[in-house]
Amino acid sequence: MLKKERLVKQAIKGDQHALQLLLKEEKDRLYKMAFIYMKNEHDALEVFQQTVLEIIESVHQLRNPAYFSTWATRICINVSLKEIRKSKKVIAMDSLPIHDVVEENNGLMEEKLDLATVLYELDDKYRSALVLRFYHDYTVSQIADILDCPEGTVKTNLHRGLALLKTKMKGVYKDERRNESY
Repeated sequence: MLKKERLVKQAIKGDQHALQLLLKEEKDRLYKMAFIYMKNEHDALEVFQQTVLEIIESVHQLRNPAYFSTWATRICINVSLKEIRKSKKVIAMDSLPIHDVVEENNGLMEEKLDLATVLYELDDKYRSALVLRFYHDYTVSQIADILDCPEGTVKTNLHRGLALLKTKMKGVYKDERRNESY
């Protein structure tokens, strides 16, 4: 970790090679984040490229080298949300790694797909907090840094988002049971 902080400090001072090494290290994570938000490869690549440009242009503004990854993630999310607003798209959930958790044959796959569908329908503030917490394993503190909001707001959005998910999931299965009785 010391090496990474040293590279970040060098990049802040204008060392292009250090910045290139940092971006190479972060590229897969940033692309995955962009893909989650943008739903397709073309838009994700566009967001990724814009994110890299913004990182290059503003790396000198980074105050704490230890937070480079969090800062870069925040830029990626902001660029993604800007693109979504611009093109009136919504966050795509079909690219989340839900299929890695269960095998297709055991019946749980359908439940995971239902969960992704319901998550897709939530407001951006709830969806972003839930995706960062449960799909990317960020802490509440890290999510607050990424989304640029207080930790209390993140906790509230997680709590409300989970409550909405629970309510909507009950509705999904209630509708299915009703349809099966006919």
